[in-house]
Amino acid sequence: MANIALIVFCTLAGIIFKKYKLVPFDAHKGINTFILYLALPAVSLKYIPKIAVSKDLIFPILSSVIICAGSYILMYAYCRYKKYSKRSRSSLEISSGYSNTSFIGFPLIMAYYGEKQLETAIICDQSMFIILSTIGIIGAMKSGKTTEKLSTLLIVKRFITFPPVIGCILALALSQFSWLQYADPFFDKLTATIGPLALFSLGLQLNIKGWKRKAPQISMAVFYKLLIAPLLVLAAALLLGIKGDTAKISIFEASMPTLITASIIAEQFHLNSRLVNLTIGISILLGFATTAVWAVALNFLF
Repeated sequence: MANIALIVFCTLAGIIFKKYKLVPFDAHKGINTFILYLALPAVSLKYIPKIAVSKDLIFPILSSVIICAGSYILMYAYCRYKKYSKRSRSSLEISSGYSNTSFIGFPLIMAYYGEKQLETAIICDQSMFIILSTIGIIGAMKSGKTTEKLSTLLIVKRFITFPPVIGCILALALSQFSWLQYADPFFDKLTATIGPLALFSLGLQLNIKGWKRKAPQISMAVFYKLLIAPLLVLAAALLLGIKGDTAKISIFEASMPTLITASIIAEQFHLNSRLVNLTIGISILLGFATTAVWAVALNFLF
């Protein structure tokens, strides 16, 4: 309940602060910079060194790939049918192809399945984060508004200098050193800021004006994220014969709302941030109900 209250509180705080002009109109940019350059790299440095390589890693990683690939295929077909621009397609892809596996996923998993299941959830979270930091960033760069001439060199440069990517690389490089564990309390403090600050930033940027005009796009993104994505992972589990907690947690994580970080990526690369923010907010509100249904269904199936 505390996590749900925090989500509501921080998002509403952002909305209220913006409405009564208690912060500068572009205050969210400073918050997003802190999250991108400090908090998100800390997530990698905290969790990646702790992941033990085993066959149990395969399906949670595969589930993240399935979610992303399914989103790209569906949104490509949808946007081609609707004749939307590449920028709109990329906005829909980043709104639907990435799950909120940590800030919302972790507390819900602890509530429904117990803290022990976070071992699988962390793998889902890190694989999702790595895909966002690679495929997601490249797609956003290619489709977003920019004054720079796009080239392979520019894509590579922007990719390898993107702070979360640097965090992943450092985490992999430093995972061999045992002394890194002594920095865990420091990383704990930084990672704890992601949820509240990202939600507050979301509230600052959230603008419900014009939502009816964007209702078809929002509906498509939310429909995929909360229903189709977990169904795809469920189908993969049944097809591959994956059972038990590995399948259950991977599917449950796939049913999470849209990743809050998608809002920051949309802002950073000049996508349709209003569409992304509305999708995040609506998916979170609806997600509390749909994840409860998925939890009951998965307990029955597995």
